[in-house]
Amino acid sequence: MSQRKIAGAPISWGVCEVPGWGHQMPRDRVLAEMKSVGLTACEFGPLGFLPESPSERTAVLAAHGLTAVGGFVPVLLHRADHDPEPEIRTELEAFREAGAEVLVLAASTGLDDYNSRPELTESEWATLLANLTRLESVAADYGVTAVIHPHVGTLIEGPADVQRVLDGSSIGFCFDTGHMMIGGTDPVRFAREHPDRIGHVHLKDVRSRVAKRVIDGEITYYEGVVDGLYTPVGEGDVDITAIVRSLEGAAYAGWYVLEQDNVIDSEPEPNGGPVADARASVTFLERIFAAG
Repeated sequence: MSQRKIAGAPISWGVCEVPGWGHQMPRDRVLAEMKSVGLTACEFGPLGFLPESPSERTAVLAAHGLTAVGGFVPVLLHRADHDPEPEIRTELEAFREAGAEVLVLAASTGLDDYNSRPELTESEWATLLANLTRLESVAADYGVTAVIHPHVGTLIEGPADVQRVLDGSSIGFCFDTGHMMIGGTDPVRFAREHPDRIGHVHLKDVRSRVAKRVIDGEITYYEGVVDGLYTPVGEGDVDITAIVRSLEGAAYAGWYVLEQDNVIDSEPEPNGGPVADARASVTFLERIFAAG
């Protein structure tokens, strides 16, 4: 492996916070397979995947030769009657104790899935943006970098939403190449034009034919994932090579998290299932780095 910071995400093994999201593979197998393909660190995944106690969480990762990157935290940010700071401080205490570096925030709709989202009023947008800047500062007090994750089915999804955050908050982005593309933002252009706002990277590759069906409302996001919306990096329609070269040219020093959202219908055979895709992604990314 190179000296770049390359991590895995449990969702690549089908482990997800959404109720009914397919078969959930055992934690120890997922972590062992991450290590076997050469990954050095792991995002936390949904509640319950790793122990709730930060010290136990760290110990489980260490037993598999992995360190903690941080994790994805959906949070209500747009409601004036809801203060997200107490719950985020609880998360940050755990992040700090586990040695995690990045808090990946998602602007939750308050629903249990990513299949629909409401439109915000101007007042709700003002509340959301103020909360983002506030939570960025709160996280910094714990030595953690907070970033916002534009994500299909959340309140920050498309180009207009992304621009509102660029203009109205100082917070950095979790630059998810797949969600950016599906949401309508050109990820190659974003990496080139806003490297100073990228604090964390989720590398995803997308089959555009499936993405179009999701965008057109022909199928839901979940149905798209089942239908192969995401591929190993280098095998889809996102120009991962151009994006990584752009980030490296801008001296990006954060994590590259390989994240291929997946739905598993049953426990794979040994050496089968998601591990093959993860290995292909690692190999492709290492090839880009080796080429300079």
